Amino acid sequence: MNSVSIPCAQYLRDIARGKDNPRDLSQADARTLWAGALAGAITDLELGAVLIAMRIKGETVEEIAGFLEASEAQSLCLRQPASKFPPVVIPSYNGARNMPNLTPLLAILLARQGVPVLVHGKMGDVDIAPGIAAPRRTTSAEIFSVLGFHPACDAGEVDARLARGEPAFLTIQTLNPELARVLSLRRVLGVRNSAHSLVKMLQPFEGPALRLASYTHPEYQRMLSDYYSQHAPSARGDVLLARGTEGEVVANARRGAAIDWFHGGVLTRLVEGETGTSVSLPNLPDSREAVATALWIQGALSGERPVPDPIKRQIEAILEVLHGMR
Repeated sequence: MNSVSIPCAQYLRDIARGKDNPRDLSQADARTLWAGALAGAITDLELGAVLIAMRIKGETVEEIAGFLEASEAQSLCLRQPASKFPPVVIPSYNGARNMPNLTPLLAILLARQGVPVLVHGKMGDVDIAPGIAAPRRTTSAEIFSVLGFHPACDAGEVDARLARGEPAFLTIQTLNPELARVLSLRRVLGVRNSAHSLVKMLQPFEGPALRLASYTHPEYQRMLSDYYSQHAPSARGDVLLARGTEGEVVANARRGAAIDWFHGGVLTRLVEGETGTSVSLPNLPDSREAVATALWIQGALSGERPVPDPIKRQIEAILEVLHGMR
């Protein structure tokens, strides 16, 4: 525990007033509170109270902005790759529950185009509280490992892999161990907390990068759109936002979603979403398990089976934006 403490009670008096009359924190206060939580400057009891209070109240855009500033100040800082393209940052924290997780396919196909690609996420599906029945998810880390792409151990290894034209994978424990600790509290509290949103918004490169972002609920889409259009520093790069595939940023192989581009606070619709039922469904892996998914991805990479059209369109949109960012 850090020897320096912050007066957590003054923040709890605002955010823990119940769902009907809580007070929102300013961006500066949110940054101070979250920095203290990451640094261990508040007790576990206070941290649990903050996380539950924020879950009941819901984070404002200003609070998320302050939380993210504090989180990125604690993150591993990566050098800008020597590449004709800015790097692409792909968060991967949900994994596959019903559909196969094709995030590794997206990352490898982008790397083959000469794009530096960083994927960050969890090693395994380990955040479900004991005693809670929930289907196991297959993470990108597991699939990458079967494909021979093991997690990088530090920033130097990320540099080396990007220089070789390979996608690099970082665990959240390596990228931001303090935030990983808060993320892991789902096993204790039984519910998600603010860290589950923040990890998907991290941009760890010292220069601009293209972040892929996703949402599952309309209110989260609104929050992200407001943040990326009003609060995100433009010097940190651009963002592509689309509805997630079970929480992953890779396009749904069965029906492509709309893709929005945020550049300098301006939103542009790059890809229109598909409507109705696809006439020709792709031949996806029979199993969502890591080995079966990895074998299917290898077939797609070798040309033995076609890459789903929505993922092709997603890659085209990414390359269009990267060409404009150079």
